[in-house]
Amino acid sequence: MGEPSASGADAPVVGVAGAAAGAATGSPILAIDLGATRLRAALVGSDGAVLARAEELSATDRGPAALLDLAERLIRAVSRTTERNPGDALVSPGALPAAPVAIGISAIGPVDPVAGVILDPPNAPALRDVPIAPELERRLGLPAFLDRDTNVALLGEHAFGAARGVADVVYLTVSTGIGGAVLAGGALFHGPDGTAGELGHLLVELDGPPCGCGARGHLEAIASGAGIARAAREAVRAGGGGLLAAAVDRDGIGRLSAVDVAAAEEAGDAAAAAIMEHARRAFAAALVVVADVFDPTLVVVGGSVARGQGDRLLDPAREAVRSAAFRAPGRRLSIVPAALGDDVCLVGCLPLVRERLAVTAAVRAETRA
Repeated sequence: MGEPSASGADAPVVGVAGAAAGAATGSPILAIDLGATRLRAALVGSDGAVLARAEELSATDRGPAALLDLAERLIRAVSRTTERNPGDALVSPGALPAAPVAIGISAIGPVDPVAGVILDPPNAPALRDVPIAPELERRLGLPAFLDRDTNVALLGEHAFGAARGVADVVYLTVSTGIGGAVLAGGALFHGPDGTAGELGHLLVELDGPPCGCGARGHLEAIASGAGIARAAREAVRAGGGGLLAAAVDRDGIGRLSAVDVAAAEEAGDAAAAAIMEHARRAFAAALVVVADVFDPTLVVVGGSVARGQGDRLLDPAREAVRSAAFRAPGRRLSIVPAALGDDVCLVGCLPLVRERLAVTAAVRAETRA
């Protein structure tokens, strides 16, 4: 899948011997966060602190080879921190750590976490069947482990954020799209195909608007940033836009966003308020399903739309769960905002790597026995 880039030829960023032991003794890891629009790399310390970072537009439409070259270059940039030569990475002050022992990869899904392959992401079709983990392992000489971004985010919140110490957690991110992840008994629930937890595709409205996956009435089609923006464009085209029409006159209909809709609601626009209320009702209905199906102790909600809405999004969901879910989870379930912000997937790569290295070490020990 393309030759190693000239930035580092075939040289490994560090040696791979003793990776599992290194993870157990607190060595740092390298992290990749691949989204539809940007690719970020980081050096993450054993306490979850981001020690160095680099970022560029992911340009997923340029295909797998260009993406892998970019990922390799950014990883090499942040890994230079361990050589006291940070290069083009932004480095936090303080003592520089030991050499990293592995690479954690958070990517848009769906993915095959065992094979380390990105499968067929609807927002990045050029990345279908890309073996990102084995390819970066080959190029960089370090063990590399992949999981879907929402699973990695949940691991981060569980280790260092809002879900610390809680064994049964559902994570939802409400941003451009809506994603989810499930922790049951302290372990991620992947399902047999590795695609479990795609909660943005819960059906909340039988005859609802089209979803990017091709179906209709999914939560993502109504309550995500993209879904809210689509509803706003439809309102403007129907002649009922009000302040939304003014935003279109200013910036063009293609740039109308959920941020514009939320601002118009705050300013008293009736069409914007109806769109946002529809989104909040759909989200609340989905949380009732989550409570009844998964019976979690905690639901953690992150993402840019959720951060912007705050309790205005979460309070209707809390009330819906109390009034419409089964009595026991309805009384007990807590719904809280995420704690780790934009770095959640970078930080979550640390527990991802630790978990996978521990499994690898256990399998090797069993094989030798």
